[in-house]
Amino acid sequence: MSPSSANAKKTIEPVNGSDNFKLRKRGPERPNSAQKGPNKFFKFLNSKKVAPYIFVAPFLISFLILSLYPAIQAIIMSFQSILPGQVTFIGLENYARIPNPTFYRALFNTTVYVVMTVAILVAVPILLSAFLNSSLVKFKTFFRASLFVPALASIIVSGMVFRLMFGETDTAAANQFLGWLGIGSVDWRYESWSAMFLLVLLTSWRWMGVNILYFLAALQNVPKELYEAADIDGATAVQKFRFVTLPFLKPVTIFVTTITIINGFRMFEESFVFWEAGSPGNIGLTIVGYLYQQGIQQNNMGFGAAIGVILMLIIFVISFIQLILTGAFKKGDE
Repeated sequence: MSPSSANAKKTIEPVNGSDNFKLRKRGPERPNSAQKGPNKFFKFLNSKKVAPYIFVAPFLISFLILSLYPAIQAIIMSFQSILPGQVTFIGLENYARIPNPTFYRALFNTTVYVVMTVAILVAVPILLSAFLNSSLVKFKTFFRASLFVPALASIIVSGMVFRLMFGETDTAAANQFLGWLGIGSVDWRYESWSAMFLLVLLTSWRWMGVNILYFLAALQNVPKELYEAADIDGATAVQKFRFVTLPFLKPVTIFVTTITIINGFRMFEESFVFWEAGSPGNIGLTIVGYLYQQGIQQNNMGFGAAIGVILMLIIFVISFIQLILTGAFKKGDE
């Protein structure tokens, strides 16, 4: 039977106006051209060749508009002197001005900040996630939900709370606690070591819970059979953590370390919330803070763009070296 005959429909019609009826066949119905067009369009969108590009299109568009285009414009601006209504090409003069004591101070502060935050926000979450994943902890769902709350809080609100807690007066919470220990009050925002302590403390409080959740998610993929085999072999808790848990956490550890390094070098809000108009002796100045100071406050957009380009290169080089050292580019178990 041909497809056309299979799709034919049978109808009963009267013969010559009489009461006698006979069965007649009608040909197959042709699809409406108005309905056929949209069907072809949606079929085209759902095809294997087109669908992947549709799904990644929002990211690509946002990346091109919000990341790539500003980066290209910043590179162009770094070779210019930009004044209201006047743009002049000046070559490498902006880059020649970057090596100065203020930039070196900002680079030193940022580097110390990155090293301390990486050490805290990688090592401590690994230990806490292993503890929260153990059978010793009850109400795990409650703790996992509460860990994400600090990241949701506004950095301005959080910074103001920290400024009140670590105020310079004797009645501030931190100085009262030191008084109970027999230690004198500290000018938290006006000493070099205490200023760095405040920056690291605020950042650790905000992102500790998020990193713990990353490692908790990775721990769910560790096969229970490996722990059972380790128990049979007589492995201690430390040995199981070192030889079973840590190898499975390596991909997440690389990811957390990378984003912590990047966020550390681009840190600005934490410093700004403690010292809006500038810290004494630049003890809280970061590279992004120096960029803001030169580009926005002093309206030197070309020099600020040059600082941003240098910062971008620093982040790229350090992240690339870190990924090589951790073996992120190796294939499989090579």
